[in-house]
Amino acid sequence: MQSNRIDKKQRAKKRVEELKGFYIHSIVYVLVNLFILISTVIARTRGGEGLSDALFNFGTLATPFFWGIGLTFHAAKVFSFNPFFNKEWEERQIEKYMEEDKKNAHKYSTRTKDN
Repeated sequence: MQSNRIDKKQRAKKRVEELKGFYIHSIVYVLVNLFILISTVIARTRGGEGLSDALFNFGTLATPFFWGIGLTFHAAKVFSFNPFFNKEWEERQIEKYMEEDKKNAHKYSTRTKDN
């Protein structure tokens, strides 16, 4: 029982560390991208571009966009969101392979009886 309690505590601690890592990643994402956006927009407007042209430019939005994809995957991992390989998919695959094993076992057992 003591071992089970220690395991639960270790899993909970690992989960908290994962959440903490994600929250830190999110804060850094927001702060760094705000700095990049503000700096880029200021530099572009000083260069003669209009505010909307400077703001809605691929070069301005590329870093937040691609980093945001990475942050999304980090969130999916931390919050166990996987629409493709979820628990139902795992159960279907397990059943499928168990059924195949059962068929193969039956097929080989009837062969050995015939010999």
